[in-house]
Amino acid sequence: MLNGMTELEKGPTGRRRGRGARERILGASQQLFRDQGINRTGMDQLCAAAQVSKRTAYQHFAGKDELVAEYLRRFDPGFMSGVFDRADLTPRERLLAAFEMPASTPLCPYLAAAVELHDPQHPASQYARDYKTAIAARLAETAREAGATDPGQLGEQLALLIDGASARTRVLDRESFSTAAAIAAVLIDNAIPTA
Repeated sequence: MLNGMTELEKGPTGRRRGRGARERILGASQQLFRDQGINRTGMDQLCAAAQVSKRTAYQHFAGKDELVAEYLRRFDPGFMSGVFDRADLTPRERLLAAFEMPASTPLCPYLAAAVELHDPQHPASQYARDYKTAIAARLAETAREAGATDPGQLGEQLALLIDGASARTRVLDRESFSTAAAIAAVLIDNAIPTA
């Protein structure tokens, strides 16, 4: 024993394992899944990036599927909630602000996971459905505040536009949110009766 610690208690770089290992694994998954995708990221690579042994990784996650589900469950979609909670904007302005994405915005992790996994029963697919449903509901709620005649329909239309712009930006490697915002403005103005 070295300093009261057995070799089994030390990680691959000699660091003590423990509560930090789970967070390092999740941190590595966020980076690698975003940069190269879920399918192209192997457990060996995740373990190396997180500086944990495979044994430690499997003590925290039963397998990669569980890790992917936890990655999505814990993903913080702060941008969208920040848009919906802005008191300095009118409801109409909040709806349009949902399209103000920086050019560097990566593909929505929920979309990316659902596309890569091809399994509607995967727990991560359920998180993706829940998130996408929640965004459409927040858009519909904001549309209701703005006075839309059919806020549910407008919420779904805007959610579809956001997802389409996200995918198109990724596929073309060119910003598509400004075009989607112009379409959104027409949809919003058509859905909100003038006084």
